[in-house]
Amino acid sequence: MHNGNTKTTLPLLKPRILRILCGVVFVAVLLIAARDLQAGERRVLSWGDRGSDVAQVQRKLKQYNLYEGQVTGYYDRDTVQSVRRFQGRNKIAARGVLDEKTHLLLFKPVAEDIPREDVFLLSAIIESEAANEPYLGRVAVGAVIVNRIDSASFPNTLGGVIFQPGAFESVWNGQFGREISADSRRAARDAWSGQDPTGNALYFWNPAKPVNPWVWQRQQVAQIGRHVFAR
Repeated sequence: MHNGNTKTTLPLLKPRILRILCGVVFVAVLLIAARDLQAGERRVLSWGDRGSDVAQVQRKLKQYNLYEGQVTGYYDRDTVQSVRRFQGRNKIAARGVLDEKTHLLLFKPVAEDIPREDVFLLSAIIESEAANEPYLGRVAVGAVIVNRIDSASFPNTLGGVIFQPGAFESVWNGQFGREISADSRRAARDAWSGQDPTGNALYFWNPAKPVNPWVWQRQQVAQIGRHVFAR
């Protein structure tokens, strides 16, 4: 009896299992295709567009102190101007249109694998040099530090750049080592991840304070908050 049942049900089970497996594979293919399609269909945003993606852009621009309006989800004139400023500071065509390149820069993920001691050092120098600056100004100061590490004219380590004799007034005037704010820690991560509103500057200074006259001979590339940035 057992053998007889096996012989009669096997022909039925095999097609059924095959159909189930085919269905699973088909659903998996659809899910992968939908994911890829969604990634590839991110629309280019420009004046007059509306939607949650516009609101997301406005919120991100606010984080950089580039957008002061309300988060409306409407790509208005203020949003266009804010995107232009962001593009200009990142040395790409300032058209005010949020294309793929601008989107990738604006939403560039923050590195999570930064060594803790590097986060501490970079955020400490940002806090001591730019505590009274807007958030974008803090990122800018951090970017100068990172740019110096990559420059042949400076030490090639974070500690070497920060503690280079005479490099930063705050290191020897007692400001370095003060309590570090959350904004400075976040700015350190943003700068380390490659965000650079200065356009590859290597120097910054407050023109309202006495500085070495030679620094005025450098090529000025930006002014953010109270600081002038130069190469």
